[in-house]
Amino acid sequence: MRHKLDYKWVALSNTTLGMLVATINSSILLIALPDIFRGIGIDPLAPGNTSYLLWMILGFMVVMAVLLVSLGRLGDIYGRVKMFNLGFAVFTLFSVLLTVTWMHGSAAALWIILMRVGQGVGGAMLFANSTAILTDAFPANQRGLALGVNSIAAIAGSFIGLVLGGVLAPISWRLVFLVSVPIGVLATIWSFRSLRESGIRRKAKVDWWGNVTFAIGLVGLMIGITYGIQPYHEHTMGWTSPLVLSTLIGGVVVLIVFCLIELRVAEPMFHLDLFRIRAFAGGNIATLLAAMGRGGLQFILIIWLQGIWLPRHGYDFTETPLWAGIYMLPLIAGFLVAGPVSGYLSDRFGARPFATGGLLLAALSFGLLILLPVDFAYIWFALILVLNGIGMGLFASPNSAGVMNSLPPNQRGAGAGMLATFQNTASVLSIGVFFTLMIIGLAADLPGALQSGLTAHGVSPADAATVAALPPVATLFASFLGYNPMQTLLGQQTLDALPPGQAQVITGRAFFPELISAPFHTALVYAFIFAIVACLVAVVASLLRGGKYHHTEETTVPPREPADAVAP
Repeated sequence: MRHKLDYKWVALSNTTLGMLVATINSSILLIALPDIFRGIGIDPLAPGNTSYLLWMILGFMVVMAVLLVSLGRLGDIYGRVKMFNLGFAVFTLFSVLLTVTWMHGSAAALWIILMRVGQGVGGAMLFANSTAILTDAFPANQRGLALGVNSIAAIAGSFIGLVLGGVLAPISWRLVFLVSVPIGVLATIWSFRSLRESGIRRKAKVDWWGNVTFAIGLVGLMIGITYGIQPYHEHTMGWTSPLVLSTLIGGVVVLIVFCLIELRVAEPMFHLDLFRIRAFAGGNIATLLAAMGRGGLQFILIIWLQGIWLPRHGYDFTETPLWAGIYMLPLIAGFLVAGPVSGYLSDRFGARPFATGGLLLAALSFGLLILLPVDFAYIWFALILVLNGIGMGLFASPNSAGVMNSLPPNQRGAGAGMLATFQNTASVLSIGVFFTLMIIGLAADLPGALQSGLTAHGVSPADAATVAALPPVATLFASFLGYNPMQTLLGQQTLDALPPGQAQVITGRAFFPELISAPFHTALVYAFIFAIVACLVAVVASLLRGGKYHHTEETTVPPREPADAVAP
């Protein structure tokens, strides 16, 4: 009994470290990108280089979203601990390969993207199996607390990565990748020596057609979203591009084929029948919508701080990436406070009241962000971030516990993978949605503001018109990377032609933030209204999950007879 009691805390510490490492690395590049691009000698805003920027950001998340269900199902068949341990090893290997990047220019950018994809494979192994390992190790009346700690580590890691990247990258961009290596080596050894298989395993055939169609369909959607926010010919975005339309439509069609395959094969990759369980279906839908509301928030807050607030408060543009991460720390505080507490209480009272209440608080926080002036007093901004963190923390832990408690033991790996897939897919979807809404909002007013503001300070009407006609995404990316937006958009040759005083004003800390504040606020309203709607629909899904529900521990899902073998 002593060994059994000790083991669950060993499993919690191992899996929490795995989630923390994976999510830190999902965001550590966001603040470090300017130093990485300078280190490899490439301009990410130059024509043709935007794809490098997007895939460095999204490649890790895309491969995680695509592989989670498949790797979770393989954990059900071959052992969740084996897959988890292998995940640490794969993650560490690709961290080493990222650290020793020796190339420059486009070759280096492609190398980093490919190695990040490999790192994402390891992260997916960790992500897909950690929740199932915890569900196996903890009794039903303690899973809320365990999954609460695990979920909060995952969410907090995405914000810790921002600060860590901002601290390490100015010293050396390689440290952004190197920091994971010693942790990964020690964690690989520790998990191999301390974790043991305690879940139900049943040998089964690998559903190759299901795995392939799910991967192809989801990759198609992710590619479409990634290129949809890039300019296309004379359009500010690429949603009308043949590539985007074909990948989005093709992705949906292939995912429909995946569902048909899963309904017919004897041993599917994922049992769609699980969605008949109210707690499982409601929890997953709530996860998808909450992650869509939260996922793009990180990017919008970074742009808000880096492009407007920090320069207006005396920070040089080159300093804004690090300070943006620091000023967002109150969000983590809210997560850390609410997550374990709500997880513990949900073990006693069920997931529904805490998950639903957390979503309502999150929706309220998005409404308060709309009311906040663009040049806010920081104390109010910090308090709203704390409220948002508390809301999402209240939701995450009980929701994960409610979903996992509803699953048969032999389906926990695939079920945990599906839960994580909803969360990670929603993060990529939300980036596409939020950037699209931001660009729509900026496109209405930003060109006119740029045209009048630049000509008023001596820029020729032709040069001002050229800058005003640039897609708003160029302005967003410049702000996001911590570049001086006006210096980047105008170019040094145009600035050199201006009187020194005027050039200094245009590239100063006040000009761009004052110019973009009104258009940016319009874009913020669009984005946060979407986040509010997503959270409120998630509230409905959370309410429909039912009351406190635990699946009978001995129940398993038997293999299904193939459709063509069933007698009429």
